[in-house]
Amino acid sequence: MKIILKKEVANLGEAGDIVNVKAGYALNYLVPQGFATVGTPSAIKQHEETIRQRAHKEAKLVADAQALAASLEKKALKIAAKVGESGKLYGAVTAAQVAELLEGIDKKDITVPEIKECGEFEVKVKCYKGVFANVKLEVVAAE
Repeated sequence: MKIILKKEVANLGEAGDIVNVKAGYALNYLVPQGFATVGTPSAIKQHEETIRQRAHKEAKLVADAQALAASLEKKALKIAAKVGESGKLYGAVTAAQVAELLEGIDKKDITVPEIKECGEFEVKVKCYKGVFANVKLEVVAAE
């Protein structure tokens, strides 16, 4: 009997997989527990169409994220920070400060190296799953 898994089942498959199992296992355990639905021809056709649409949306999101990453990598950011006499910063440059300069980017998606002095650094920005941009950041002394 063909079934479509709704959730991951050990030794059977991941969510979204179409698998063959014995009818008793499917009808007495998997379907009543909500792990699967019966794989009728129309359900399988609808499931395959849903997968195709998701793949199309995912490809569009990845393409948009790559375009955003390319535009971010062209930017050069500059932050002015208070500096002590020894050349060290009072405090550190944070992801929130960088997020203010990069409008539309959440501070959770920004990875800033530990910056305690003036100079040039690279900040990593996550645009989407697996798509990152390296943005140049210059830290200068505030006047």
